[in-house]
Amino acid sequence: MINKELDSDLLKIIEARHHDPFSVLGRHEDKDGQVIVRTFLPGASNVRILDADQEMKRVEHTDIFQWKGSQDILPQHYRIWWQDSEGLEHIYYDPYSFPSLLSEFDLGLFAEGKHWHIYRILGAHKHKVDGIPGIIFAVWVPNAERVSVVGDFNSWDGRRHPMRIRADYGVWELFIPDLAPGGAYKYEIRNRSTGMVFLKTDPYGQQFEKRPKEATIIPDESSHSWDDDQWLEARKSFDWQHSKISIYEVHLGSWQRGPEGEFLNYRELARRIVPYVKELGFTHIELLPITEHPFDLSWGYQTTGYFAPTSRYGTPDDFRFFVDFCHQHDLGVFLDWVPAHFPKDAHGLARFDGTPLYEHEDPRLGEHLDWSTLIFNYGRNEVKNFLLSSAVFWLEEFHLDGLRVDAVASMLYLDYSRTDWVPNRFGGRENLEAIEFLRELNKVTHGQFPGILIMAEESTAWPQVTRPTYVGGLGFDLKWNMGWMNDTLEYMSKDPVHRKYHHGMLTFSLLYAFTENFLLPFSHDEVVHGKGSLLSKMPGDEWQAFANLRLLYTYMFTHPGKKLLFMGCEFGQGSEWNSSSVLDWFVLQYPLHKGIKTLVKDLNSLCDRLAPLYYFDFEWNGFEWIDSNDAEQSVLTYIRKKKDDFLVIALNFTPVPRLNYRVGVPSGGKYQEIFNSDSAFYGGSNLGNGGMDIVAEEKEWMGRPFSLSLTIPPLAGIILKPKKNRRS
Repeated sequence: MINKELDSDLLKIIEARHHDPFSVLGRHEDKDGQVIVRTFLPGASNVRILDADQEMKRVEHTDIFQWKGSQDILPQHYRIWWQDSEGLEHIYYDPYSFPSLLSEFDLGLFAEGKHWHIYRILGAHKHKVDGIPGIIFAVWVPNAERVSVVGDFNSWDGRRHPMRIRADYGVWELFIPDLAPGGAYKYEIRNRSTGMVFLKTDPYGQQFEKRPKEATIIPDESSHSWDDDQWLEARKSFDWQHSKISIYEVHLGSWQRGPEGEFLNYRELARRIVPYVKELGFTHIELLPITEHPFDLSWGYQTTGYFAPTSRYGTPDDFRFFVDFCHQHDLGVFLDWVPAHFPKDAHGLARFDGTPLYEHEDPRLGEHLDWSTLIFNYGRNEVKNFLLSSAVFWLEEFHLDGLRVDAVASMLYLDYSRTDWVPNRFGGRENLEAIEFLRELNKVTHGQFPGILIMAEESTAWPQVTRPTYVGGLGFDLKWNMGWMNDTLEYMSKDPVHRKYHHGMLTFSLLYAFTENFLLPFSHDEVVHGKGSLLSKMPGDEWQAFANLRLLYTYMFTHPGKKLLFMGCEFGQGSEWNSSSVLDWFVLQYPLHKGIKTLVKDLNSLCDRLAPLYYFDFEWNGFEWIDSNDAEQSVLTYIRKKKDDFLVIALNFTPVPRLNYRVGVPSGGKYQEIFNSDSAFYGGSNLGNGGMDIVAEEKEWMGRPFSLSLTIPPLAGIILKPKKNRRS
């Protein structure tokens, strides 16, 4: 008979509720110097310790087997042979013969929220102990009574592999020998207070099953051989503030697909998209979130796998190939990253151990009602570390060139889109913990990866978003200029006859254009949810709609700020973006659509060649108004410049040609029209000033000593460049 105390422990093992299975299972020394070995094998009929050639006896009425004998015949790591009820034989090293493997140093840093590479410790990883290969699993579950690893290898039976608790840190670990990468697994979690059992995927999982399946996959080590050393070295000294940045935003699942409508692999996507984007002259691709997500229609913004490229398009190494291929062709890659919220899927982070672990307990702090998602608790070190480590993971493991941080405004304000909210400790609406997290995010990523860019989608007037943290800023590199985008699209949607009454919507942006490092976005958000495509927003008949779109892009590419354009906008897709199907590539057979694509290509090419269009995107000394006040004719004229090198831009927002339109310029000599959005090459009427030099008259105009008499085509923009032999 076994004693009463042991009976209780054995019962807890059998009922899968023992907090410390290592105190019962595995090898234990007896007070008389012998050892006792116990194992729990549901469904076993015969069990032996193979290395000692000793039979293990069943504890009566249980599936617990034990052996007692001399420690001299038992190796430190012993193998167990067992036969199941169907007569099949199994051999394995006993996981409960291995010591704790996670270091106090790693766990201590994690508890402090300072372990940027905790993704190498938590999760599932190949490991060897005394030459024995296997997988070490580790997960943070502080409020659990019991945590088990379940998967294909143990018939998803939570009784088979309960984990060891590192109580000071709330982390559970288990080394399972002889286990190989590729199998599916989850964690089975029993809550300490309620006894409820939850089945969860690994928060640090680096690969997942294809949806609709949702289990984590035990990852293998990468076999990808990177070939982007030159790119990464050059990136360290990249003078991005004074360089052209033109971003092509892509949703990989609907850019192109296979012949049967199937998703393409990352490798095939790279081979297709890179030459296309390079031909158009973009400098970077920005991917809508490819972090693992269960629901296609969330576009990746409801992330469940913060450390895993979605399996829709292939393996992690397939994605490494994608980024490497881009870099080898001088194309940068940004990832849309979502630390503002996470979905409520039962297998994900929500109430991970039966308590609000990653989210706030108070729904006024922990839930986005608009999106039906949960908000991270940025004040908890382990949660903050989770997110910081995720950012480092993508930048380090996949060589990404930066992150676009989604929904920053929702993180900054406690009252964001809610009437019932909880003030901070000073009584204000600012989310102090989120602000500190964002600052730390930018300090950590920039410190670890010189030359990368972290961009904020921030739609409010929060000050110093792109200013250094040491002067009180948030530390981002770029901020999406949502105000410019909204004002511009609102203005362009109006009938030209009414535009003179709204002229200030165009000029207002220059009042604040240099208060931040702005990026001008025409993103996916502007072509969904009933908003229509950019083309469909343009008023007038077909010709006028296309002319307006060409004018819009001309304005965008000549306005201070870096540029971003969503896929399909570059050829004037007519229908609203539908993530369930591919872009309307067929429209490129029509001249007007083909003309839009050619115009975008030429605008990008101009920015490559002409430094005034990009060099001082963030500084006043790169821009001058010539005339911002001609509301009556809806004309804007301004200068983009780099020191003495300058360009003259004239934009006509009406369908009325402006003939003999006089524009003041800073110097005399000859000028040449180098771009005209009304060119026949783009589908325009070909009105303008091409084919001849325009001589600046010594006639003062608009406060300038010289002036030009121009033809500004209808609904069009022109760019003029002074010839080298000009006189002042």
